Amino acid sequence: MTTTPTYDAIVIGAGHNGLVAAAYMARAGLRVLVLEARDRVGGATVTEELAPGVRVPALAHTVGRLRPSIARELDLARHGMALVAPEVRVFAPQPDGRAVTLWADLARTVDSLRAWSEEDATAWVEYDRRIRALSSFLADLGDEAPPEIKAPRFGDALVGLRLGRAFRGLGKHDGRTILRVLAMAAADFVAESFETDAIRATAAWRGVRYTAMGPWSAGSTQVLLADAAGNDGGAAGETVFAKGGPSALADAIASAARAAGAEIRTHARVTHVSTGDGAVTGVVLESGEEIEAPRVVSGLDPKQLLTTLVDPVTVGPSMRWRAANIRTPGSVAKVNLALDGTPEFPAAGGDPRLLRGRIQVNTTSIDAMERAFDVSKYGRWSDQSVLEATIPSLVDRSLVDGAADGTQVMSVLMQWMPKEVPEGGWEAQRDAIGDLAIRTLETVSPGLGSRVVARQVLTPGDLEADYGLTGGPPLHAEPALDSFFLWRPLLGWARYRMPVAGLYLAGSGAHPGGGVTGAPGRNAAAEVVADRKKRR
Repeated sequence: MTTTPTYDAIVIGAGHNGLVAAAYMARAGLRVLVLEARDRVGGATVTEELAPGVRVPALAHTVGRLRPSIARELDLARHGMALVAPEVRVFAPQPDGRAVTLWADLARTVDSLRAWSEEDATAWVEYDRRIRALSSFLADLGDEAPPEIKAPRFGDALVGLRLGRAFRGLGKHDGRTILRVLAMAAADFVAESFETDAIRATAAWRGVRYTAMGPWSAGSTQVLLADAAGNDGGAAGETVFAKGGPSALADAIASAARAAGAEIRTHARVTHVSTGDGAVTGVVLESGEEIEAPRVVSGLDPKQLLTTLVDPVTVGPSMRWRAANIRTPGSVAKVNLALDGTPEFPAAGGDPRLLRGRIQVNTTSIDAMERAFDVSKYGRWSDQSVLEATIPSLVDRSLVDGAADGTQVMSVLMQWMPKEVPEGGWEAQRDAIGDLAIRTLETVSPGLGSRVVARQVLTPGDLEADYGLTGGPPLHAEPALDSFFLWRPLLGWARYRMPVAGLYLAGSGAHPGGGVTGAPGRNAAAEVVADRKKRR
């Protein structure tokens, strides 16, 4: 074994949160080393080659939830980040040939919804205002480290004062509303505003996306509001692409980290977090190399960190048991397609703009979505699975600049895989999942299957094996209310410090949760820097 020089902090995993944490720590003067097991940075925010000259977002296909303050503070535009925001946010074709279309412009959305219901179109204005108001408080909540509940200090009181001020800013009506709706099912929440099934389902989708929850699950309204927190999505949700694919965003954050002095190594899998006297002393790589550091910041999911990387004796049996019970159901599959031309959607009426946003398939009614979710609880997936697709090459031709003219790429999220590994394992189901995704797309885009020239199917098993997501959940842990704020990842350990001195959690399993926000990474870095100042 060899020993390399000491760093102030080691970051495990070069996903976007790990890179954000590294950048902020390096800016604060720490000597930071980022270790990534794969051959590139990015984690779930990567762009992969699907066919010669064709690249596709492997997992996350939009990046609009990234906190604008992080992009500004790290000057990501100077480091190469360029974002594209189409004018249409959502296109949800329906079985009767019509579509629910949500635009970035509120007035255009209202006009488009009039074809469904004059009352629902009018109600959309207030619904959008409510989403923005309530999610603004969750954004404030997400920018703070949760308070220490065992031994509160003066700093915790200040956090309480800031959050109290933000809550008062909601006003009496919205203040009462957020307390009432956070635990509510998204189905009930949207039903308070709309009567049309298709509009209700389209609006509720963001409350269950990437989760093992259905629209009637308690707390799914919190997920919906969190999706709008800290971004300009509002009721329609964000639809923002990184030019060059998600990897371009990760590369920009990595560039910012390097510019601040951080070192990044790929092909460097961490197999063990070394400890001594109850504190972190560094890490051990798969190669046997030992690297010393008094702080280790993990971008991995908390279950993996506490049950596989840290000595069980150091973690202790109680904490290890709690960590092992963090819910990490792999409820999502990803299907990536290369097409020889732009698919036709009759409900779009020949308007190519409508295909530039998020295409929602089978968001026909709340009850239909719930039935699709219900099947997943019994080891199967529904023939009516809900899909969210994007065709990013319509707004970013760099993804297909080495392919034949007219080539398009389609990124398809397939919701509600079974909670348990199916009989025969995920590998045996790969083709069936891909075939179902194409059949489902063909219900709203006839002939799409004949345009497919290359296909990639990522099952929950692939998300675990290839991207290090225990169980396969893109959000690292279920975002339900029992894993929210003080409870994320575990009650008593929500302040990014893990139960080993010098060990921190900076990934999506930490507050404020998953999605391409960067908030867990920035918040964790702030706690690392604060602890270092205290010790000095």
